[in-house]
Amino acid sequence: MLSWHIKEEKGKGLVMGYQAILFDLDGTLLPMDNDEFTEFYFRFLCKDAYEWGYHDSKLLIGSLWKGVAAMVKNDGTRKNHDAFWETFKSLTGRDDPEDEGRFLHFYSERFKLAKEATGPAPLALEAVRAAKEKAETVILATNPIFPRCADETRLEWLGLSCDDFALVTDYDNSTYCKPNPEYFREVLRTFGLDPKRCLMIGNDVDEDFYPAKDVGMDCFLVEDTMINKSGRSYDCPSGTYADMVGFLKKL
Repeated sequence: MLSWHIKEEKGKGLVMGYQAILFDLDGTLLPMDNDEFTEFYFRFLCKDAYEWGYHDSKLLIGSLWKGVAAMVKNDGTRKNHDAFWETFKSLTGRDDPEDEGRFLHFYSERFKLAKEATGPAPLALEAVRAAKEKAETVILATNPIFPRCADETRLEWLGLSCDDFALVTDYDNSTYCKPNPEYFREVLRTFGLDPKRCLMIGNDVDEDFYPAKDVGMDCFLVEDTMINKSGRSYDCPSGTYADMVGFLKKL
């Protein structure tokens, strides 16, 4: 049941006429269990990486996760790309100039097999179209821990592409990650946006709602695949995928 009335009852109301609407990808536009999805595609990645000389799969996966942790901890002084690769190379002890190209090829091609670990998303296109009718700028605010080609691959499963958004955050164009509020401030600065006139749509209480709220943005949470690891409360509109589309159309 759509619970957007919670915010109005507190007298805060919602902005009518947003400058920008931002969407999370994994778990929001693209239904999935993040852990199951990652475990599923890592099997393909380890198999391919073995051919590249990564014969210790535990070392490979551990180095990947620590590279992701380095991006999450990034403080804005370097691109997430650099934070990842510097960490990954130091842990694997490899500095093969062809490695990055190999990983990019994987995310453009073999990564497509991971679609099997995602759920159906019949309303994703409708949600993005509705957002474009309500705001001048529509942004894919996916956590920028992937290269652009990995974002493009996942969007293809939805019948979308990176070109459907004014910005898709990736590890080459971002210097912060969620749940750091600076991630959202960096995005807003790119377009000169007023946070009070922006709406974030996500499914993660800690990574979408709280950092967006910290910078002054409104938020809608998708409850079908909600993540709330901390168990914190949230006071924003929320509901099913269908509710999300209805919410957008009524703005």
